[in-house]
Amino acid sequence: MIDKKNIGSAFDDFLAEDGLLESCEEQAIKEILADQIKGAMQSEGLNKAAMARRMNTSRQALDRLLDPANTGVTLHTMQRAAAAVGRRLTLELR
Repeated sequence: MIDKKNIGSAFDDFLAEDGLLESCEEQAIKEILADQIKGAMQSEGLNKAAMARRMNTSRQALDRLLDPANTGVTLHTMQRAAAAVGRRLTLELR
């Protein structure tokens, strides 16, 4: 029988050994953030054009923010997106 309590840590170790852990974590965080912003936009009844106007930015910049593969979005942009849908961006170190 496989001991399932250590599977996640073994996979993290595997990714770390191959130098992939940091980029995978960045990707996962960005996907979660993009999904949360999309969900908040839906709750507010906002399409991309309206959201971009609320953020005082371009639709292309919003597309970059919502693109899970684009991890180069600034904290400032993330904060503006959160504020545009009545939310706050919070970060923590663990």
